Amino acid sequence: MSSSPIQPRNDRETTAPQRCGGPIDRRSFLQLGTLGLGGLSLADALRLRAMAGNDDRAAHDDTAVIFVWLPGGPPHLDMYDMKPEAPAEYRGAFTPIATRVPGIDVCELMPLHAACSDKYTVIRSIAHNFADHGGGHKRFMTARDPLEPTGFVNDLPAAPSFVAKCREGQRRGLPNYISFTDGGREGVDVFSFGAAYLGPSYVPFAIPGDPVQPSFSVPNIALDQALSDRLDDRLTPLNGFDQIRRSIDRSGTMEAVDEFQRRATEMLTSTATRDAFDLSRETDATKTRYGRHAWGYRLMLARRLVEAGCSFATVVVENPYQSGVEWLAVTALIEDLYARGLDRRVLLVVTGEFGRTPRVENVKGSQTGTVQPGRDHWPNSMSLIVSGGGLKMGQAVGSTTAKGEVPKDRPLTPNDLWATIYRHLGIDAERAFPDYRGRPMPILPYGKPIAELM
Repeated sequence: MSSSPIQPRNDRETTAPQRCGGPIDRRSFLQLGTLGLGGLSLADALRLRAMAGNDDRAAHDDTAVIFVWLPGGPPHLDMYDMKPEAPAEYRGAFTPIATRVPGIDVCELMPLHAACSDKYTVIRSIAHNFADHGGGHKRFMTARDPLEPTGFVNDLPAAPSFVAKCREGQRRGLPNYISFTDGGREGVDVFSFGAAYLGPSYVPFAIPGDPVQPSFSVPNIALDQALSDRLDDRLTPLNGFDQIRRSIDRSGTMEAVDEFQRRATEMLTSTATRDAFDLSRETDATKTRYGRHAWGYRLMLARRLVEAGCSFATVVVENPYQSGVEWLAVTALIEDLYARGLDRRVLLVVTGEFGRTPRVENVKGSQTGTVQPGRDHWPNSMSLIVSGGGLKMGQAVGSTTAKGEVPKDRPLTPNDLWATIYRHLGIDAERAFPDYRGRPMPILPYGKPIAELM
């Protein structure tokens, strides 16, 4: 992999373990399963971080981000930036409806968005130059122009990896960076989540699968073999979880292992970890509001995790299997954050890698093989929403031209969004880390927090 510098391109631009409270129903508790962050034990990951240096132990507040990633590119003209006055081939088949906020309309298929529009802000004028899914993922996630405009392997670290790096000194019993994906889609190169020169310790702690299913388990949380042998158990179902806690309390192993092993064990046996994954604590009404499907439960878990101390939770919402369920879950999360008083501490971002072509074309479907109307890739303009974070909600930032082709007012790039996210998290976006050649590279090469949100 080349290590040439990427030049900015302005394209528009700890607590001790406590005794377990007892077993709970396995359908409600998401079992803690087997090992490894990409093959590494949790303790291995902690060692790698310390060996890399710059273990940032500076105190940060308890702010967090839930990042809903919509790979594939949501069509802005059919969602948040509708153009009812444009020619039919641009405005498409859907009709806008009014929301609680005058001047902001959304698609008729999104009435729940209309009902809570005062709790989010639409950003309509972000754009970049990479129309391929791979290039678009890399451009958006790394805040740099990728060296290769296709493929999903990052040249530079994904932005959330910098969050994991800057907050690695925080110990609240949970990983600081977590991702939820479909089973088999948890690899860091599937959605350009790679950490590049920061190293493999800073990729997301992946939790794949459908949380609704009784068979669902949380992988990657287990003791490594050395500690497993000393404790004569593994962290698997809940009874194993309890046995490990009793073994630690009885044998004093916590005092015998090294610092990294202790930190790993604290995480694995903490009340925070147990409670965060315990969905029996959620009411039936809440589960129904989010939706009793994979995406709803993932978003509910993301909220529980940031509430418990995780800094950055990414939820991938990919390939709809039931029309509209993602938007039901998103609005449930927005309202839940406000109802729980988390709207200042937690920032929600819902976005894809680009928009879709303003003009609707009749083309052969890649899955169906039949000719059907649709919109192609379009990085030249896109819409996304943000909610909470103590920011100004109930507004639209920026605009596009009459046919939704390019930004008209307040042109922005993904860098400006990441600058806003870093500001919320108290991370200095100008801080530099050495790349593969030891050269200092800033977290962001350019970009400013979006002033209208402040």
